[in-house]
Formats: sequence, structure tokens, C-alpha cells
Amino acid sequence: MERTGVITFLGGPLTLVGPEIQVGQKAPDFTVLDNGLAPKSLKDFAGKTVVISVTPSLDTPVCDAQLRKFNDSATKLASDVVVLNVSMDLPFANKRFCSVAGIEKAVTLSDHRDASFGTAYGVLIKELRLLARSIFVVGKDGIVKYSEIVPEVTHNPSFDKALAAI
Repeated sequence: MERTGVITFLGGPLTLVGPEIQVGQKAPDFTVLDNGLAPKSLKDFAGKTVVISVTPSLDTPVCDAQLRKFNDSATKLASDVVVLNVSMDLPFANKRFCSVAGIEKAVTLSDHRDASFGTAYGVLIKELRLLARSIFVVGKDGIVKYSEIVPEVTHNPSFDKALAAI
């Protein structure tokens, strides 16, 4: 399934692959890689509220700021809340970024292998094979509580709205 008219990059329209995720629906599972190349899925975080921060690449200023903001917020959240950052960055790049940036609370995950997350959550950018900047909050019950796909890839998401959904 392909969707157009949802996002732009520097004003140019792009195509998203996958379904639109709606608040109230069961969160789709996915398989991504952690920084040690081990597979991780939504099931690995069962029983927790899961904040999924999605970035095109941590090597850009807006993505860097997005992860830092959620990492800082995560230190103030309850122990039953986990913050994930999913991108197409390689696990090695994620690990390096976290060590340099002091990211200790948020968990960085890579979708580079199969684009499993991107296609399940409808945020895979067809033209770039990157993920669209977005945020999803999944409740302990596995239901999507918040969903935002940022219309212009170079802009920030609504941090306050996402955090309020927790």
C-alpha cells in the first residue's frame, strides 16, 4: 500500500509505504535490530507504555535534537515507560551516536535490514528508503494512544502532545 500527499521533504512530495496507523487500533508488531545486532520486536516491551520516536537519520540536526529531547524526557518518566528511537541508521552508527551524545535512557533501534517497522507503521519513504519523522505511543494494553507523522520531514514533531499521551 502506498500513500501520497502525507509528507514532503523541503517542500517536495514523497510517497509513504504501508498503512496509516490510527489511534485506538492494536499496534502492529515489527522486527528491528538493537545496537548489538539482536532482533527486537514490540513484544519485547510488553507490559510497558512504549514511546516510539521515529527519525530519518540521527546524523541530522533535527533528528539529533528529537532523540535528545526524548532521552531527556525519558529520565523523568515512570519506570514502566520505555522510549525507543527507530531509524534506518545502522546499529553501529546508532551505538556510536549514543556514546558520543550521552544517550542512556532511550533505546536506539535500526530498521535497515527489512524495513519491518517502516512498512508496518506506514512511515517508510519509498523514494529515500528512510523513515518519515513520526511519533507513536503504544499503551501497556498494546493499543495505539498517539500517532503523529510530521508533514514536513525537516520539522520537529509535537513533543508536548506525545508526552501528554503517556
